Formats: sequence, C-alpha cells, structure tokens
Amino acid sequence: MKQLSALDAMFAYTETPNTPMHIGQLLIYDPSTAPGGKVGFKDILRYIEGRLDGARIFRQKLVRVPLDLDHPYWVDDANFDLEFHVRHIALPKPGDWRQLCIQAARIYARPMDMNKPLWEYTVIEGLDNVEGVPKGSFAMLHKMHHAAIDGQSGLQMTLALHDLDAQMKPRKFEMEFEPEKDPNPFALLAKAQFNNIANPVRGLQNLQKLIPMPKRLFDVQREFRQRDDAKGSIPKTRFNKKLSPHRVFDGREFSLSDIKKIREAYPGSTVNDVMIAVVSGSMRSYLEAKDDLPGKTLKIGAPVSVRTDDDKDSAGNQVTMMQVGVGTHLADAGDRLKFIMEETRRSKAMTQAMGAKTLMELSGAMPAGLTAAGTKMMVRAGLVDRLNPAVNTVVTNVPGPMVPMYFAGAELVKSFGMGILAEGQGLFHVVTSYNGNVILTFLADRNIMPDPEFYATCIADSFSSLMAAAAKETKAATRKAKEKKAKQPKKPKKRVSASAATAGRTRAKTTGK
Repeated sequence: MKQLSALDAMFAYTETPNTPMHIGQLLIYDPSTAPGGKVGFKDILRYIEGRLDGARIFRQKLVRVPLDLDHPYWVDDANFDLEFHVRHIALPKPGDWRQLCIQAARIYARPMDMNKPLWEYTVIEGLDNVEGVPKGSFAMLHKMHHAAIDGQSGLQMTLALHDLDAQMKPRKFEMEFEPEKDPNPFALLAKAQFNNIANPVRGLQNLQKLIPMPKRLFDVQREFRQRDDAKGSIPKTRFNKKLSPHRVFDGREFSLSDIKKIREAYPGSTVNDVMIAVVSGSMRSYLEAKDDLPGKTLKIGAPVSVRTDDDKDSAGNQVTMMQVGVGTHLADAGDRLKFIMEETRRSKAMTQAMGAKTLMELSGAMPAGLTAAGTKMMVRAGLVDRLNPAVNTVVTNVPGPMVPMYFAGAELVKSFGMGILAEGQGLFHVVTSYNGNVILTFLADRNIMPDPEFYATCIADSFSSLMAAAAKETKAATRKAKEKKAKQPKKPKKRVSASAATAGRTRAKTTGK
C-alpha cells in the first residue's frame, strides 16, 4: 500500500464529469507483420496479460480516505478483471482518419471508473482508409489517469507492452502481483491524523532548501533580461473558458529531417523550440480567423520532468511547469521562433533557480484535508473561469522511441499523444516522436473548438511558414558569409626569385616532370 503525493492526489480531487483527469495515446498498428498476418482480440488479451507485471499500476486501484482527510492510497486490486480494461470496437466504412478522430475523442471524453485500476485500452478495428496506414490496420486508444502517471512514467508503461521485433518472446519482470484487502477506513483515519501533523513539519524542514533561492533568481534576472513585449498579465482567449464534457482531437506528423533544417537555420534552437513555434503560429492563425487575437503574446505552459535516476522506475508525477511567451503578436514565423528561443532559455534558468523539485516537495506541506477541500471548491465553484489564465495552453514534449516497435507481433506505424483539459484550459498540445518523425497532436473542448480540421490545417500551414522562414534565413546567412569573405583583403602572391625559378626548371628536366 503506497500513498499518493500531494501532486498526484490533486488529479484525483479535480476529477469531474467535465474534466476527466486522464492522459493517453492513440497508436496504430499493421498486423501483417504478426505470425499469420493477423491479430485477433483474444491474441491481444493474452499478450497484455503476459505483460501486466511490467508496470505496477496495471493492477493497482485507488482507495480514498473517508472525507478526503488524507491523500489516497494505491492498493493491489484483489478483483482485477483484464477484460474490463481492454475493450473492442470497429469503425463503420469507409474507416477514414476523420472517423477515427471522432471516435477517439468520444471514448476519451468519458471519465474512468475511479473504483478500479485507472487505465483503459480500446482496440479500434476497421481502419481501411487512413492515409499512410496499411489497409486492415487497427488502433489502440490508451487512457491512463494522471494521478498514476506523468508523461515519462506513461512511456515506461507503453514500453512494457512493446517489443523491438515481431517475435513476441516472453519477457520476465521483477514485479509480482500481490492482491490485498481494502484497508480499514478507521485505520486510514487514524493515519490521517498523524500525517496532517507530520506533513507541515516536513514542509518546514524543506524550507531551508529555499534560502539561497532569492539570490539565484536575482542572478538569473540580471543575466536574462525579459523583453518588454513578454511582460505583463496573460491575455484571456476563447481557449480559456469553462469546459463542457465534449472533446475533439486531431494532429499532424512532421519529418525529423525537416525540423533539423529549421534548427540549422536558427543555431541554438531545440526540437521543443521549433514545435512550440509551430503551436504559436497555429494559435495565431486560428484566433486571427475568429477575430480573437490579443495584441499581447500568448503564453504556454511547458511541463518539465524533475525525475532523477533514483525516481526513473517510480509511478506518479515528477514534473513542474515552465511558463513561456510564444510571440503570437509577431507576424513573421522566424521572428516568433527567435522570441521563443529567448523565452525558453530564460524560463529554464528561472525554473532551475527556484529549485523545481524542492517546490514540488513543498506542495505536500499543507494538511491533506485542506488541500482536497480547497481544490474541489475551486473547481466546483467555477473560480477558474473568472480569473486570468495561468497559461493559454499547454505544450508537453514526451520523446518516444526512434526505432520500430511491435505489439503482439504487429508493427507500430503511427503514434499520437493525447493530453488533459482542466477548467480554464480548453486546448492541450502533445509533441511526441517515433521512428524518424515528430508528431504534434491536440485535444480541445468541442464547444471551444467546433472545427478541429481547420485548426489541424493551421498547424500544417504554421510548419510550412517556419520552413519557408528557415530557407530564407539560411539563404541570407550564406549571402552574408560570401560578402564577408569577399571583403577580406586578398593575400599577396608569394614572389619567386629568379634563382629559385631556374633551380625549379633544372629539377624538372632532371626528373622528366
């Protein structure tokens, strides 16, 4: 039995019918590589069953403390039923991408049963008309509660289900399933009394780690001067409204080689900078089309993992959030990327100066009962809708494997991340990578974004604008290099004396050259 951290528990407390707190993936497989060229639903069940020991969260459920007077606990579920967690549907003909996105959004919008292990997989067959996907492929939609995992631990869960070849060799895992009885509620209440006294004491002990923080922040602010057009409050847009229970989903895929060209044109930029710039351009175009583009820059939240080597095998969340201005007030795609490069460097330095892991640990200093009550009151009273947003959207980057992966012998051909919406945050972006490509997907509230196809087009157009800006930047850099070389004084030719020339001719005659 293991207790949730304060951050993990927050995701359980904020779960409502309009804001289900799970993250996920939409993965597409080609069954032709599997033995016999087919993968049936029973094959999938057997395969998953053999991998359940690869991640403890597969068979753990959440047990709440009465009245939420303390943070919940994870307990191995004595009544675990695999077939409850793995479902099976098929798309109607023609089985195209738009149908898949609609069906995935519908399934993803449904909250999970909080009394069972917090994950669901839905196998979706009938993908007969999806561009870039072999006919007869199937998809699998993953849903995993954010109280259990963050992006990095979710990736580990996914890797436990995949192989590097189609052979499906048995794998051994160190974990063992030990079903437990649910803990006695009175015992949990007694433990809550102790924790609600101990947690603030631990918090005070951690405060000493923050003593050097003011000096570190001063040093960072002196080194990284924030641009005037990045200062001030965050503007509110159509993306920052109260949520409905309905969702939309879509995404676009880009070649890593094209992203490399952009990075070469803007030295010092990262893949993350480039993809944030793509998001910036797509949001600018969409809001401009809706006559809702603020004059000030929008700002995004960029989750940053603080997971250490010691934490790499642990479940739960080990993240903090960077706030980055994305230059949506700038019309030129190249100028936006340069703006973002400045902002990400400054934000990273600020995050490091604050001691992100220490701040995350301090979040558990408040008594759990007060944390739960305050969180639920804020969500249910709709306070978020009345305040300025903390960020306009979230862009999370979870790098995936860059080699082919296989599930039950079927090759993984496409991988799309799916995020999480919270009150006041009606648009979420996920950047993932797989086998030479980078994929940008988005999840949005359907009432806030009734036209996801148009926003997906904005993403594609934004990337094209960035490629054009990079080509222009490269051409300008080449021209400047040539001009600089042309302006350099030419070295005078070395004069050869008459005696040396005569000696050279004599040697040539002697050697016959």
